[in-house]
Amino acid sequence: MYPVSEAFLRAVQENTRRYYWTGKITTKGGAVYPFGYEDIVKGSGYVSAQCCGSAEIELGTVYAAEMGVTLFSQIDRYTLDGARVELSYHLRVADGSFEEVPMGIFEVSEANRRLHCLELKAYDYMLRFEKSFNGFESVGNAWAFLELCCKACGVEMENTRAEIEGMPNGRELLSIYPENDIGTYRDVLFFVGQVLGGFFCINRRGRLELRKYGAEPVMEVQGRHRFSSSFSDFITRYTAVSSTNLRTQTAEYYALDTDDGLTMNLGVNPLLQFGLEETRRQLCENILNDLSVVSYVPFDSSTIGNPALDLGDVLTFSGGQADGEQVTCITSFQCRIGGRQSLKCVGKNPRLAQAKSKNDKNISGLLNQIEAGKVGIHTFTNASAYTVAEDNVRIISIEFAAKEETHVQFFGQAVVDVRAVQTERTASASGSIVVPFPAAEEEAGSGEAVGTGDGGEAGFSGSGADGSMAGEKTGTGGNGDSAGENEGSAGDGSGTGGSTEDVTVEVELPVTWTEDGKAVAYVTYEFNDSEILAHCPAETWGSGKHILSLYYPIDNLVPNITNTFNVYLRIENGTGEIETGGCIASISGQGMAAAAAWDGTVTMEEYVSRFAFGGGLGMNMKGFVGEMGIETMELVRKSYADSIGKTLIGAFGKPFDLA
Repeated sequence: MYPVSEAFLRAVQENTRRYYWTGKITTKGGAVYPFGYEDIVKGSGYVSAQCCGSAEIELGTVYAAEMGVTLFSQIDRYTLDGARVELSYHLRVADGSFEEVPMGIFEVSEANRRLHCLELKAYDYMLRFEKSFNGFESVGNAWAFLELCCKACGVEMENTRAEIEGMPNGRELLSIYPENDIGTYRDVLFFVGQVLGGFFCINRRGRLELRKYGAEPVMEVQGRHRFSSSFSDFITRYTAVSSTNLRTQTAEYYALDTDDGLTMNLGVNPLLQFGLEETRRQLCENILNDLSVVSYVPFDSSTIGNPALDLGDVLTFSGGQADGEQVTCITSFQCRIGGRQSLKCVGKNPRLAQAKSKNDKNISGLLNQIEAGKVGIHTFTNASAYTVAEDNVRIISIEFAAKEETHVQFFGQAVVDVRAVQTERTASASGSIVVPFPAAEEEAGSGEAVGTGDGGEAGFSGSGADGSMAGEKTGTGGNGDSAGENEGSAGDGSGTGGSTEDVTVEVELPVTWTEDGKAVAYVTYEFNDSEILAHCPAETWGSGKHILSLYYPIDNLVPNITNTFNVYLRIENGTGEIETGGCIASISGQGMAAAAAWDGTVTMEEYVSRFAFGGGLGMNMKGFVGEMGIETMELVRKSYADSIGKTLIGAFGKPFDLA
């Protein structure tokens, strides 16, 4: 039941109530159209949901809820494809206020225009899981598969990881192999829901939620709250489950000590096909324990309605033909806007089921054969995210087998989000710089010379306080009577401060900056626990997302044994992130088996974080003590333990007790 106040529960059971409905339409383009109770055509609106079929209780179901309404609106119907519709119910409580109960979030699938009205039909987010599943081989626990589906289909998960892993089968390692009946992500949810012993639905917040059948009633429906009702004269109970084993082509049967009820047929669940018989038994018995709480009286009733009721709510009925001592469960409901609410619980009669065989050994249509000459393919996708650094991380692991000696090819691709280490660079920058410089002062002068023809020099005199020069020269020359006088000036010679001269200077300066580094990714192939040294791919990347493409041919494959091909990745000078579903791979070839046979090999991995040594001789070191459980085909549980005692460290030659 949707969490509401005690005042709401009292008000909803009164003979009279005051309420109204509201809603909001949000288109893909972001336009918002709110509507009120007066905009809804009377008797046209409804919300219906179910978690079981029309005949019996089911596990793992993934039904979508439906909403229909007719509005007095002129909204363009062509803009409503995929629009989101939110509905809310408002009830007045004792203090006069109105308490709101959301009725869900739906996406429009049909929008029909009438003269004055707009008809809408919408479904919740469960239809988003109707996307084709790639069928890749994958390994992980239930949470890993749910996270993969929700991420691929754009739906949030309501249950937390702790809640899922806290369930009886929540931590078990599950496997999907290519030969299965999975077509969409919705099928994956169905099989995971069976393993967890519950069913899936989209809650009122638009999130995927796993619910289980319970035994504690949430409310009592009295006779005065019902317009009509019909109750069965038997109680639906389950005391056994049956699961089809593809390998043996039989239906394995698991029952309680007192087996006098119905048998839940799980069919061919791909997640329950592989592993030891003891593991399969434990998984099925956990499912049976969850199912054994079902002890419901099937019914069909029309009531005054309580919009807070949800699928899986356990109720008690009293008054009239109802037996107040028995409980029942809501497996489907339809809530009319402004009208009645129909509730229903389905179930089979255990007495009639006793006449049927509980363990059918003749299962038709189960083929687990290898067709010679047919090209087979084993595929893989990661169900968990990886963080890659300097140590090798196994990103791909595929097990396969062949009927005959053949050759196969491995193809793989991974999307790696790389963060390279930033690098500091230093360099010298050199060049020429032109510097303006004041011009040098010039000298100028003036003078006068007097000479006689006798060729002798009489004298010279000059003066110039402002930088000018003046002179007089007199001379006689031998026999000449001539005399000459010469007078002139060369210039002022005074300097002016406005003139400059360009001087070129050669300079060299140090420069430091930080830039994105280069991360180097190294790939290691491993076939049947032997590292392949002949081919080791490597890539050099900068920061950002990159595609790592891989290929390797495998020749002379030995038939009728299980082979394992692993791919390891490490990154130097940076780190890389591979998201869930970001790594895909396949191995294909002729004559490959549909399911690899187990050859008795058990692979174990142990990761130890780094630790430091203390100073001096008082060196501290972490002790190692490990324990593991071993399961064999003899169904004998054994144990193994190891420890490290005194050993020599480095060049000290001193034993240290590590235990």
